[in-house]
Amino acid sequence: MPPRKTKPCAFCAVIAGDGPADVVHDGESTMAFLDTSPVFHGHVLLVPRTHVTTLADLPPEQLPGFFTLAQRLERAVESAMEAPGSLIMINNVISQSVPHLHLHVIPRRPKDGLRFFLGPRHPYGSPDESAAVAGRIAAALDAT
Repeated sequence: MPPRKTKPCAFCAVIAGDGPADVVHDGESTMAFLDTSPVFHGHVLLVPRTHVTTLADLPPEQLPGFFTLAQRLERAVESAMEAPGSLIMINNVISQSVPHLHLHVIPRRPKDGLRFFLGPRHPYGSPDESAAVAGRIAAALDAT
């Protein structure tokens, strides 16, 4: 069987200057540009220059700068687009259209038609069940 060809990373191409992008930030360790298929005008993607797939893969020393810039972009997008709010989102693997960490900053307005919801909901069957789940997550957190 021939080796499987891997698709080149579209965001790495943008970072290298080989892919089209409307860049809003070009920094030493990060880049931000308009999404080519925006939910709303002003939809920005923030990516690390380092090719990593998920937030867990981003080197810890890059986290403060990445999220400080995310906060600045949130304010800038809301201001520039005269939007009263925004949606800040990262998909890790599931629903991640490009396998390169990217944070979305999407301007939002009341009644803008976006039907973003977290559902369906799956309530815990009892306080004991939720306490057990919290304990498992706490233990996993302590192990990291």
